[in-house]
Amino acid sequence: MNRLNFHRLILWSMLLLFAAWFLVPLYVMLTTSLKDAEQLRTGNLLSLPTAPTLDAWFKAWGSACTGVQCEGLKPFFWNSMVMVVPAVLLSTLIGSLNGYVLSKWKFRGSETLFAFMLFGVFMPMQVVLLPMSQVLGWLGVASSIWGLMLVHVVAGIPSTTLFFRNYYIGLPDELIKAAQLDGAGFWMIFRRIVLPLSLPILVVTLIWQFTNIWNDFLYGVVFSGADSKPITVGLNNLANTSSAVKEYNVDMAAALIAALPTLFVYVVAGKYFVRGLTAGAVKG
Repeated sequence: MNRLNFHRLILWSMLLLFAAWFLVPLYVMLTTSLKDAEQLRTGNLLSLPTAPTLDAWFKAWGSACTGVQCEGLKPFFWNSMVMVVPAVLLSTLIGSLNGYVLSKWKFRGSETLFAFMLFGVFMPMQVVLLPMSQVLGWLGVASSIWGLMLVHVVAGIPSTTLFFRNYYIGLPDELIKAAQLDGAGFWMIFRRIVLPLSLPILVVTLIWQFTNIWNDFLYGVVFSGADSKPITVGLNNLANTSSAVKEYNVDMAAALIAALPTLFVYVVAGKYFVRGLTAGAVKG
């Protein structure tokens, strides 16, 4: 018994040590963002703010310079919101339909088609920059939010298809056959049977897509225009804008503002993921 407790103590100590090591950068960012210029000069990196203030947050949001413009991250934030939400929903919906077809409505050559789609999961992002730029030019949506949204939808379809196809393979074929015997068609089976059983994989895919699209920099800097740049590009411009005094507190606040939506999605979607797993276990 004592040996078991000793091993458990070692395990928990190691876990807490790794967690603290992982959380130190977040602690530094948060405390630095709450300090003013005087505290930055006189304090040290790990010291707590003596007089916490949100001035750096307000400046990072609405008045910090990102190049020649001094409007903060606000326009970039809303550009990302307008682009990310439809891109995540569309890529997830298309992926769920593809996975449904490739797992439960197989046709001749479906496995070959799925194998070709998998190439998109492992294809380097740099490979598609030039052809995608040409396609966006032909469609007339180059350097726009809608063009950037289309890029992320197309880039996300292979991953979402892989997730849903592998999940739907595990659903009993008898459910589909029984529904067909009762007269249900393709769309009714998908809407009334498959989707209600898809909550765990829906949450996983939404988290995956939101994280990838929100935090993407390469596509954002290549395919966006002057008025359609996402928040990652705005954060980069803010951090690299020269000034007489480097305002590390503003930079840290800006980084946290850019990260908050991802944290929010993790918390909310994680709750539904656990709920879906619990409901599945109860039904099982």
